[in-house]
Order: sequence, then structure tokens, then C-alpha cells
Amino acid sequence: MGLLDDATIASRSPLAPLSGIAQLAGIPAEFLEPYGKGAAKVDLAAIDVLAAAAERGDRPRAKYVVVSAITPTPLGEGKTTTLVGLGQAFKHVGSTATISMRQPSMGPTFGIKGGAAGGGYSQVIPMELLNLHLTGDMHAVTAAHNLCAAILDAHLFHGNELDLDVANISWRRVLDVNDRALRNITIGGGGPQDGVPRSSGFDITAASEVMACLALATSLSDLRERLGRIVVGFSSEGTPVNAEDLEVAGSMAVILREAVKPNLMQTIEHTAVLVHTGPFGNIATGNSSIIADQLGIHTADFLLTEAGFGADMGAERFFNIKCRASGLTPDAAVLVATVRGLKAHSGRHHIVAGRPLPDALLAENPEEVHEGGANLRKQLENLAIHGVTPVVAINAFPQDHASELAAIAEIAAEHGVRSAVSTHFADGGRGAVELAALVAEAAAEPSTFRLLYPDDASLRSKIETVATSIYGADGVDYSELAAEQLDRFEHAGYSRLPVCIANTHLSLSADPSSKGAPAGWRLPVREVRAAVGAGFVYPICGAMQTMPGLGRHPAAHRIDLDPDGSIAGLS
Repeated sequence: MGLLDDATIASRSPLAPLSGIAQLAGIPAEFLEPYGKGAAKVDLAAIDVLAAAAERGDRPRAKYVVVSAITPTPLGEGKTTTLVGLGQAFKHVGSTATISMRQPSMGPTFGIKGGAAGGGYSQVIPMELLNLHLTGDMHAVTAAHNLCAAILDAHLFHGNELDLDVANISWRRVLDVNDRALRNITIGGGGPQDGVPRSSGFDITAASEVMACLALATSLSDLRERLGRIVVGFSSEGTPVNAEDLEVAGSMAVILREAVKPNLMQTIEHTAVLVHTGPFGNIATGNSSIIADQLGIHTADFLLTEAGFGADMGAERFFNIKCRASGLTPDAAVLVATVRGLKAHSGRHHIVAGRPLPDALLAENPEEVHEGGANLRKQLENLAIHGVTPVVAINAFPQDHASELAAIAEIAAEHGVRSAVSTHFADGGRGAVELAALVAEAAAEPSTFRLLYPDDASLRSKIETVATSIYGADGVDYSELAAEQLDRFEHAGYSRLPVCIANTHLSLSADPSSKGAPAGWRLPVREVRAAVGAGFVYPICGAMQTMPGLGRHPAAHRIDLDPDGSIAGLS
């Protein structure tokens, strides 16, 4: 008999009272704000209470572990599932863990990728609640972002006292749906009473600077200040115009007053999970919130957090943007690798989401694993550059061959890196016990964490450092527009900000079809945007889009309600 599907496993898994989950994490019950049976907001006052308890020696300071991966296939390599399975495993080795993770965007949920609750017996439950709305934080971000856009266009309509240059307005609108038709639009075209005509467009909510502000804020007051610093465009004289100038930052903060609180949930095995913010890993910072980590760092022996996509994407941003802002430093890193992922990186197979895996990919061939191992080797180097001790989690699938799993372990051993085969999908926490033991060993070693570049480097230097050191590019090519934008941002005083490179998550290069560890290429930067409130500058590379599109057969086609009102087809 095969393994049950994710939805069935989740539906058959009983929920423990969240008050008990909170109690084990040391979070006093008075700080919980229940949202139905499956989730609760946590009042930010709990952060100070737990920190004070830690100072008295009553609470631990968790070992801080980031979970990343090789460059994934379109199917993903089970990073979230590994995060959840590892979190569950620690109780089987006599330790406690709290998981900190992002909220899924409904764009991918109804698109190709599906939900992001984990899988098999390593899931966050209720999975429907996690994947659909949760406590409304995504919608609050959308509303706050679009309020700013509406105020901006009203300001133009009523005389433009700030002298905004209509050709240099950077603030677009957002929506938590994949909708390519909205990428580039003309607004205000209906007539004199319908606003000032201009070109604009939509990004997905997960790419919103408001989302990044929420993710990188350290308190409600810090969030309010960040919102005020958001630059919406430039005046005709080249002066930045921000949300504070538009007198909208306060209202944006009011909309986000509840969204700033992290959400408490649980895994199938009742491990505490803090779910908060959802910036994309290939466009934005790709990490859950600093506030959730400030809370989680004193709730268990280990705080496990996930960085979106590969170690070149979310993990690089975790190190150089999130840790720079939070002051927290990681004790270890987990790098998830799969047989199918590395065989795909050999360049011999083409994986398409929604289609069966090619028969040739399923045939036993450890040599292909070694060929594709170039990607694993580079991602291990990317972690080592930051001085973080890695552990390779070999995420095993039923169709994998022992020789192929051994090949991944051999690659890790060549680098002197610990590795463990993990069967957490099928076996839950017990399937990740060896992995948990190795992570504990790695986290106990002295940390030598370091940032990739200094604050005072130029923006071009920071971009080129990431491109050459992390991606393996020979250099960077800037479009005429990107060069002009960088010059403007340097002149405006943004050069001390870190960079967040928006690039494909399917390759270490800017070409999603280029596998392994490509060499002999240059990173093409076509546009650069400044997220001044969030605190970073983001170059957009190649054909990367900040609003995804839907495929021919998106997940939305199969999601429906059963006659009894339960949700079918969600995965």
C-alpha cells in the first residue's frame, strides 16, 4: 500500500491545543490571540518577556539554523518538508525545536508549485489554513501597498505639489495572484476625472516592498519608520519622494498593525511553528520575519528557519540582508539535495512541473549524480564563503537507488561536510533523527559567520561580488537604464544598502536552462529598483519577472469544494 496523499495525511492528523504548544515554547497564554482552532497571533510583548526570562537563565538561547538547498528543479527539492521533518526530529533526540517559516503566496498555490505546508508526515497543519489566507497578513500587505499607490495617483490628480516626475514613478500596484496581463498597463486613461494617464503595472504581493518592510522590521515602530522611507518616485529635479511625503505611511502602518504579529501553528507531531511574512526568494528577500525569529530564538533548543530556493538565493539574502538587519547570526546551515535534482543538473534530463519524471531519470545512474554534483559543490562553497558550517540533508524518494544516495554522500565527504539520508516525508520526525544529530554537532562548533561585503562598498561592487562569488559569473553587464538607475541611487545616498538580486531560481546563471555550475557567462542587469524602506536595492536580471504568469494547466483547475464543504485538490 502506497503512502497517503498530503491532504489525507493532514486531515487525519489531530491538532493539539495551541495553548499547550505555546506553553512548551514558553509563550505565556495571555499573549495568544486565537484565530479559529488552527492558528493564533502572538502579541509582540511576548518577545520582551521571553528575552527577559533568557537573561535570568529561565529560557534557552536557541541554536540558529538556516535550511537551504541546491538549485531546485521546477518541482522543488523538498526544502520545506525537510525543515518540518528536522524540526520534528529533535524531540526524538531529546531536544526541542521551533520552526520559523514564510506564509505561502496564493500565486504559486493556485499556479504550478502548489502549497508550501511541507509534505507527507512532515507538514504544518491545518494545511488548508496555511495555504489559503491564514490570518489575512497577505491581504493586509496588498491593501497597505495599494493604498500608497492610490494616494500617489490622487496626489497627481490634485495638482502634484511634490512635483513628481510622472516618468520616474517607481511605485506599482500588487496582487496575490499570478497574472501576466497586469505586468505592464496604462492607468488613468478613462477621461479627465479618472486620474493622470501614465504607464504602470502590477507585481505579485510577495514582491512588494511593504512585504519586505514587514519581514525586516524589528518592531511595530521600526515598521512605521520603514514605511515612511519607501521611495515612490523622484521629482523633476531628481529628489526622492517617499511615503512620508505623501502622508500615507501612518495609514499603511495602521493596516499592518495586526499583520506585524507572527502566527503560531504546529506540525503533525506538534512542533511549534511561527509563520510570518512571505517574500519570494527569487525576487525579494525569501525569508520569514525577523520578528518571528526574535520570538523563536528563546522558545527552544533550536530555531530552524528556511531560506527560499537555493543557497545562492534565499541563503545569500538571509546572511547579507536579514542577519545584517537583525543582528542574529547562524550557528549552522542545512543544504537539501535530492537524487533527481542532481541528475537534472547533469544536463541530461528535462523536468516539467505537472508531467511524470522521465524514465531515464529514474534509472539507476550514480555517475549522473556526480556530474550534477557540480551544483551541490558550488552551493556548499556559497555557505562556506559566509563561514557557516553546513550539513547536507539527502532528501530520499522511494524511487532513489542506494548507489545514487551514496553518491551525494560522497560529494559531501569530498568537502569534509556531514551528510545524512533523511526519510522524513514517509517517516516524519523519526526519519530525520540522524540529520538532527548531525545538525546539533555542527551547531555546537564555533561560529565564524561573516558577511559577503561591507556596507561602504558601492552598489556596483556589491552586485558584482554576489555575481562572481556566489553565482560564478565572469562579471556583470548593465543596461543603459540600469546604469542610470544605479547612478541615481548612489547620488541619492543609497550606496550603503545591501543588494537583493532578482534572478531565476532554476539556475546559478541568468539562464534557467543552464544547469550545474555554469562558467563563462556574465550577469545581465536590465533594471534596478530601490527598496529604501525595506533597506536594500534590487537589480532585476535577464528575463526575470516580478509578476509571475499562470501555465496552461494551473493548480486552480483541480482545486474545488467537495459536497461536504471540504477542500479537494489542494497540495
